[in-house]
Amino acid sequence: MNSLKFSIILLSLLTLAISTQAQDPTFLYHYCPNTTTFTRNSTYQANLNLLLSSLSSNATRNNINGFYNVSAGQDPDAVYGMFLCRGDVSNSVCRSCVNFATKDVLRRCPNEKVAMIWFDECELRYSNRNIFSTVDQDFTLFMSSPNNVTDQPQRFNQLVATTINDIATRAAAAPSGARKFAVQEANYTGQQKLYTLVQCTPDLPSSGCSRCLEGAISKLSNCCDRRQGGRVIFASCNFRYELYEFYNATAAAEASPPPPPPPVALSPPPASGSGTRPKGKVDYAYLFLLSLYDPQLSSP
Repeated sequence: MNSLKFSIILLSLLTLAISTQAQDPTFLYHYCPNTTTFTRNSTYQANLNLLLSSLSSNATRNNINGFYNVSAGQDPDAVYGMFLCRGDVSNSVCRSCVNFATKDVLRRCPNEKVAMIWFDECELRYSNRNIFSTVDQDFTLFMSSPNNVTDQPQRFNQLVATTINDIATRAAAAPSGARKFAVQEANYTGQQKLYTLVQCTPDLPSSGCSRCLEGAISKLSNCCDRRQGGRVIFASCNFRYELYEFYNATAAAEASPPPPPPPVALSPPPASGSGTRPKGKVDYAYLFLLSLYDPQLSSP
């Protein structure tokens, strides 16, 4: 009997550990150039801690379109930050990803004033300059499948380009502040379909979203020629395609919720520590190709 009780307890603990691990978002990459840093217990760090706390708390709201931006403090110690969740993820997944990101980014970028971190479910970034409503293409992350298509590769490349261009137009046409997100599936062969996704940050105007996605699509051949799957990721927009359904089609088809509120400015608190920094899960499903626009490019 004691042995049975022990087995049940062990099984329960194992199940709990597995479910806890499964809640961690899938890490993709982080970028934190060390050209501008802050000192520990400085005003900038206090403002950053306040900003990250605000991002985390606002991720629990249901009416923000998976996006929120906020600033804290005054120049020269002002911090500007935002998060963007993938358009088809649930509110709970968005919240979990953002909460994890606010801690993980400090572990990976402990004293840089500029930082970006990407997960499959969300991205989070902050800077010492105003990044709101601005197209940012300074850093490019290429991700591609290690496998090539073998059936009509030129037709496949054309299908990818055409489909992504089509949904980029749809995403950019979304009203100001609305979710700039679109997906589409297309027939590749009789047995296979192509699944595509594009997204911009909702604070971009339609012209800015179009320009950002045009820049990303222009790198399609560099990133993903004949590859079965690929992504190009900028800070302000991204696209992805696969030969399997990687998004929630039902959620993606739903009407967009109301536009997010405008950015708010926070009053800085007394300086404090950055808190605990849990170690994130690393799950690479792609070959990474990084465009070296910045000589200070950090390593994963």
